Amino acid sequence: MCAKQVKKAGEVPTTGHEWDGIQEYDNPMPRWWLWTFYLTIIWAIGYTVYYPAWPLINGATQGITGRTAAGDTRLAVAEEIRRFDEANAAIKAKLVAADLNAITTDPELDSFARASGAAVFRTWCAQCHGAGAAGNVGYPNLLDDDWLWGGDLESLHTTITHGIRAPDDPDARYSEMPKFGADGLLEPAQIGDVVEYVLQISGQEGYDPAKASAGAQVFADNCAACHMEDGKGDRTQGAPNLTDAVWLYGGDRASVTATVTNARFGVMPKWDLRLSEDEIRAVAVFVHGLGGGE
Repeated sequence: MCAKQVKKAGEVPTTGHEWDGIQEYDNPMPRWWLWTFYLTIIWAIGYTVYYPAWPLINGATQGITGRTAAGDTRLAVAEEIRRFDEANAAIKAKLVAADLNAITTDPELDSFARASGAAVFRTWCAQCHGAGAAGNVGYPNLLDDDWLWGGDLESLHTTITHGIRAPDDPDARYSEMPKFGADGLLEPAQIGDVVEYVLQISGQEGYDPAKASAGAQVFADNCAACHMEDGKGDRTQGAPNLTDAVWLYGGDRASVTATVTNARFGVMPKWDLRLSEDEIRAVAVFVHGLGGGE
């Protein structure tokens, strides 16, 4: 049996915890630590009163300053944008005033337009045309020289400004292919024949010669008005060339059949409400310089 320990006068009391005869003293916290702790409490209360602090359902407590971290960030970004706009104001004005086709002949303008256009493209265009501008199904490749509406600077500027089939712009590029199958304009057999003909004139293998021969007349009667008699298309109507290997929605038998049956109606938005004139010109120059511009 362990003898009961007798507490000496002036000895620090224990916490009451004991393990294998070892007791824990209940020493008071150091004064400096205690006052530091009290100061942190006072600081927290003051911060809560002065700055935004506690999250609520639809926001946070604003504090007497009314400032927020998000608000401060927006102000800083707006100030930075304003500073750059002021620094570039002169060259932007020069870009807007210049003849479109003369921009690439001016080294200063050309360099600024390409850099600014690249930023605009990454922000607004890459979501559809891809980061590398190679496009995707339904979204044109901007790197080749196959253009539905023309690939020179004037044509690119018009397309970007007004869009394609944009419902809110009367000057938008507009074309509409009939739904030959869905609207009953052609019988399924006629659609099958004209699809084989398109496969033939586009240089693909595996088409049916007999059906392609019959499809030639179907094409002449229903498709040549837009795609032209030789199938090379018409840019004034936005009618694609059907004799090459470039296909916006796919050139295999199933894809062409779907196109003839139900048509396609892709929409590109107009950008003159989102982009300034200097930005439209800059991205036109950038796209033109990717390799497919004419």
